[in-house]
Amino acid sequence: MKVPKYSPRGKNANSFIRFWNFLKEDSWQSWVVSFVLLIVLIRFIFFPTLAFVTGSSLPLVVIESCSLYHESGFNDWWDEHGSWYESRGIDKAEFQEFSYKNGLNKGDIIFVWGRSGYEVGEIIIFEPNPESTAKHPIIHRIVEENPYETKGDHNAKQLIMDNNVEKIDETNIPEEKIIGKSVFKVPFLGWVKLVFFEIFDWFKLKFLDMPLQKPLGFCD
Repeated sequence: MKVPKYSPRGKNANSFIRFWNFLKEDSWQSWVVSFVLLIVLIRFIFFPTLAFVTGSSLPLVVIESCSLYHESGFNDWWDEHGSWYESRGIDKAEFQEFSYKNGLNKGDIIFVWGRSGYEVGEIIIFEPNPESTAKHPIIHRIVEENPYETKGDHNAKQLIMDNNVEKIDETNIPEEKIIGKSVFKVPFLGWVKLVFFEIFDWFKLKFLDMPLQKPLGFCD
Protein backbone atom coordinates (compact mmCIF):
# COMPACT_ATOMS: atom_id res chain seq x y z
CA MET A 1 0.00 0.00 0.00
CA LYS A 2 1.45 3.31 -1.07
CA VAL A 3 1.43 6.23 1.36
CA PRO A 4 0.38 9.50 -0.32
CA LYS A 5 3.24 11.94 -0.50
CA TYR A 6 2.88 15.17 1.45
CA SER A 7 2.44 18.11 -0.90
CA PRO A 8 2.92 21.61 0.59
CA ARG A 9 1.69 23.09 -2.69
CA GLY A 10 -1.59 21.18 -2.48
CA LYS A 11 -2.08 22.15 1.15
CA ASN A 12 -1.47 25.82 0.36
CA ALA A 13 -3.91 25.65 -2.55
CA ASN A 14 -6.60 24.15 -0.33
CA SER A 15 -6.02 26.82 2.32
CA PHE A 16 -6.34 29.55 -0.29
CA ILE A 17 -9.58 28.05 -1.64
CA ARG A 18 -11.05 27.87 1.87
CA PHE A 19 -10.04 31.47 2.56
CA TRP A 20 -11.48 32.62 -0.78
CA ASN A 21 -14.76 30.86 -0.07
CA PHE A 22 -14.82 32.50 3.37
CA LEU A 23 -14.48 35.96 1.78
CA LYS A 24 -17.45 35.22 -0.46
CA GLU A 25 -19.65 34.33 2.48
CA ASP A 26 -22.44 36.73 3.40
CA SER A 27 -21.37 37.15 7.03
CA TRP A 28 -20.17 40.07 9.10
CA GLN A 29 -16.84 38.31 9.72
CA SER A 30 -16.14 38.02 5.99
CA TRP A 31 -17.15 41.67 5.50
CA VAL A 32 -14.73 42.80 8.21
CA VAL A 33 -11.85 40.73 6.82
CA SER A 34 -12.58 41.93 3.27
CA PHE A 35 -12.60 45.55 4.44
CA VAL A 36 -9.27 45.14 6.25
CA LEU A 37 -7.74 43.46 3.19
CA LEU A 38 -8.96 46.31 0.98
CA ILE A 39 -7.31 48.88 3.24
CA VAL A 40 -4.05 46.90 3.26
CA LEU A 41 -4.06 46.57 -0.55
CA ILE A 42 -4.74 50.28 -1.04
CA ARG A 43 -2.21 51.41 1.56
CA PHE A 44 0.68 49.07 0.80
CA ILE A 45 0.24 48.14 -2.87
CA PHE A 46 -1.99 50.58 -4.79
CA PHE A 47 -0.63 53.87 -3.41
CA PRO A 48 3.08 52.91 -3.49
CA THR A 49 2.66 51.73 -7.09
CA LEU A 50 0.84 54.92 -8.04
CA ALA A 51 3.49 57.03 -6.30
CA PHE A 52 6.24 55.26 -8.27
CA VAL A 53 4.43 55.73 -11.59
CA THR A 54 3.62 59.42 -11.03
CA GLY A 55 6.87 60.38 -9.34
CA SER A 56 4.90 62.04 -6.56
CA SER A 57 4.70 61.09 -2.89
CA LEU A 58 1.04 62.21 -2.95
CA PRO A 59 -0.43 60.89 -6.22
CA LEU A 60 -4.03 61.53 -5.12
CA VAL A 61 -5.02 64.59 -3.09
CA VAL A 62 -8.34 65.88 -1.76
CA ILE A 63 -8.94 69.65 -1.94
CA GLU A 64 -9.67 70.55 1.70
CA SER A 65 -10.16 74.33 1.51
CA CYS A 66 -11.85 76.99 -0.62
CA SER A 67 -8.66 78.81 -1.64
CA LEU A 68 -9.03 77.76 -5.31
CA TYR A 69 -12.82 78.12 -5.41
CA HIS A 70 -14.48 80.44 -7.96
CA GLU A 71 -17.63 81.93 -6.51
CA SER A 72 -19.03 82.85 -9.95
CA GLY A 73 -18.59 82.29 -13.68
CA PHE A 74 -15.20 83.10 -15.16
CA ASN A 75 -16.01 86.59 -16.44
CA ASP A 76 -17.53 87.73 -13.15
CA TRP A 77 -14.68 86.12 -11.24
CA TRP A 78 -12.14 87.94 -13.40
CA ASP A 79 -13.90 91.27 -12.90
CA GLU A 80 -13.37 90.86 -9.15
CA HIS A 81 -9.92 89.25 -9.05
CA GLY A 82 -8.31 90.03 -12.40
CA SER A 83 -6.56 93.26 -11.43
CA TRP A 84 -4.17 91.37 -9.16
CA TYR A 85 -3.09 89.05 -11.98
CA GLU A 86 -2.79 91.91 -14.47
CA SER A 87 -0.41 93.61 -12.04
CA ARG A 88 1.75 90.48 -12.35
CA GLY A 89 1.64 90.47 -16.16
CA ILE A 90 -1.07 87.80 -16.52
CA ASP A 91 -4.00 89.03 -18.63
CA LYS A 92 -7.47 87.57 -19.02
CA ALA A 93 -6.74 85.78 -22.30
CA GLU A 94 -3.67 84.09 -20.82
CA PHE A 95 -5.54 82.98 -17.70
CA GLN A 96 -8.27 81.44 -19.84
CA GLU A 97 -5.62 79.13 -21.31
CA PHE A 98 -4.60 77.88 -17.86
CA SER A 99 -5.66 74.46 -16.64
CA TYR A 100 -8.63 74.68 -14.26
CA LYS A 101 -9.45 78.22 -15.35
CA ASN A 102 -12.63 77.92 -13.27
CA GLY A 103 -10.73 76.83 -10.18
CA LEU A 104 -11.12 73.78 -7.98
CA ASN A 105 -13.82 73.04 -5.44
CA LYS A 106 -13.48 71.79 -1.91
CA GLY A 107 -13.93 68.03 -2.05
CA ASP A 108 -12.42 67.57 -5.53
CA ILE A 109 -9.85 64.79 -5.85
CA ILE A 110 -6.84 65.68 -8.00
CA PHE A 111 -4.36 63.34 -9.68
CA VAL A 112 -0.81 64.58 -9.06
CA TRP A 113 2.08 64.21 -11.51
CA GLY A 114 5.67 64.80 -10.38
CA ARG A 115 7.75 63.80 -13.41
CA SER A 116 7.87 67.08 -15.35
CA GLY A 117 8.60 70.77 -14.90
CA TYR A 118 6.23 73.44 -13.66
CA GLU A 119 4.91 76.53 -15.44
CA VAL A 120 2.91 79.64 -14.63
CA GLY A 121 -0.79 78.80 -14.49
CA GLU A 122 -0.38 75.22 -13.29
CA ILE A 123 -1.76 74.15 -9.92
CA ILE A 124 0.93 72.59 -7.77
CA ILE A 125 1.13 70.84 -4.41
CA PHE A 126 4.05 71.91 -2.24
CA GLU A 127 5.36 71.54 1.29
CA PRO A 128 4.95 74.67 3.45
CA ASN A 129 7.99 76.71 4.46
CA PRO A 130 9.91 75.55 7.58
CA GLU A 131 8.55 78.41 9.72
CA SER A 132 4.94 77.49 8.95
CA THR A 133 2.72 75.58 11.37
CA ALA A 134 0.60 74.20 8.51
CA LYS A 135 0.17 70.45 8.87
CA HIS A 136 -0.65 69.69 5.24
CA PRO A 137 0.80 70.58 1.82
CA ILE A 138 -0.50 73.70 0.06
CA ILE A 139 -2.40 73.49 -3.24
CA HIS A 140 -2.25 76.77 -5.20
CA ARG A 141 -1.64 78.11 -8.72
CA ILE A 142 1.79 79.19 -9.94
CA VAL A 143 1.90 82.91 -10.74
CA GLU A 144 5.67 83.35 -11.06
CA GLU A 145 8.80 81.32 -11.78
CA ASN A 146 12.39 81.85 -10.63
CA PRO A 147 11.60 81.55 -7.79
CA TYR A 148 8.25 79.81 -7.83
CA GLU A 149 5.37 81.80 -6.38
CA THR A 150 1.73 80.76 -6.05
CA LYS A 151 -1.66 82.20 -5.14
CA GLY A 152 -5.07 80.75 -4.39
CA ASP A 153 -7.63 81.87 -6.98
CA HIS A 154 -10.14 82.70 -4.23
CA ASN A 155 -7.66 84.59 -2.07
CA ALA A 156 -7.41 88.36 -2.29
CA LYS A 157 -3.60 88.25 -2.05
CA GLN A 158 -0.66 85.92 -1.71
CA LEU A 159 0.14 84.30 1.60
CA ILE A 160 3.18 85.66 3.42
CA MET A 161 4.25 84.89 6.96
CA ASP A 162 2.72 88.08 8.38
CA ASN A 163 -0.81 87.77 6.95
CA ASN A 164 -1.95 84.28 8.02
CA VAL A 165 -2.01 82.43 11.34
CA GLU A 166 -0.13 79.42 9.95
CA LYS A 167 2.74 81.66 8.76
CA ILE A 168 2.65 80.22 5.24
CA ASP A 169 4.89 81.96 2.70
CA GLU A 170 4.15 81.14 -0.94
CA THR A 171 6.41 83.78 -2.48
CA ASN A 172 9.65 81.78 -2.58
CA ILE A 173 9.06 78.06 -3.08
CA PRO A 174 12.15 75.86 -3.70
CA GLU A 175 11.55 73.31 -6.45
CA GLU A 176 12.52 70.48 -4.12
CA LYS A 177 9.51 71.39 -1.96
CA ILE A 178 7.11 70.84 -4.87
CA ILE A 179 5.36 67.46 -4.65
CA GLY A 180 3.78 67.64 -8.11
CA LYS A 181 1.11 69.30 -10.21
CA SER A 182 -2.54 68.52 -10.78
CA VAL A 183 -3.24 66.93 -14.17
CA PHE A 184 -6.92 66.04 -13.79
CA LYS A 185 -9.68 66.04 -11.19
CA VAL A 186 -12.64 63.99 -10.00
CA PRO A 187 -15.26 66.50 -8.80
CA PHE A 188 -16.52 66.31 -5.20
CA LEU A 189 -15.66 62.62 -4.62
CA GLY A 190 -13.29 63.66 -1.84
CA TRP A 191 -16.27 64.54 0.35
CA VAL A 192 -16.47 60.82 1.16
CA LYS A 193 -13.32 61.42 3.23
CA LEU A 194 -13.85 65.06 4.18
CA VAL A 195 -17.23 64.57 5.83
CA PHE A 196 -15.66 62.58 8.68
CA PHE A 197 -13.04 65.26 9.36
CA GLU A 198 -15.69 67.98 9.17
CA ILE A 199 -17.81 66.18 11.77
CA PHE A 200 -14.76 65.82 14.02
CA ASP A 201 -13.89 69.53 13.61
CA TRP A 202 -17.51 70.49 14.38
CA PHE A 203 -17.34 68.38 17.55
CA LYS A 204 -14.12 70.12 18.63
CA LEU A 205 -15.70 73.53 18.03
CA LYS A 206 -19.03 72.73 19.66
CA PHE A 207 -17.96 70.79 22.73
CA LEU A 208 -14.27 71.57 23.25
CA ASP A 209 -14.35 75.23 22.17
CA MET A 210 -11.32 74.68 19.94
CA PRO A 211 -10.89 77.20 17.09
CA LEU A 212 -11.17 76.06 13.47
CA GLN A 213 -8.31 76.40 11.00
CA LYS A 214 -10.72 76.32 8.03
CA PRO A 215 -14.45 77.01 7.57
CA LEU A 216 -16.73 73.98 7.63
CA GLY A 217 -19.04 72.90 4.82
CA PHE A 218 -19.24 73.83 1.17
CA CYS A 219 -17.64 76.95 -0.30
CA ASP A 220 -19.87 79.97 -0.87
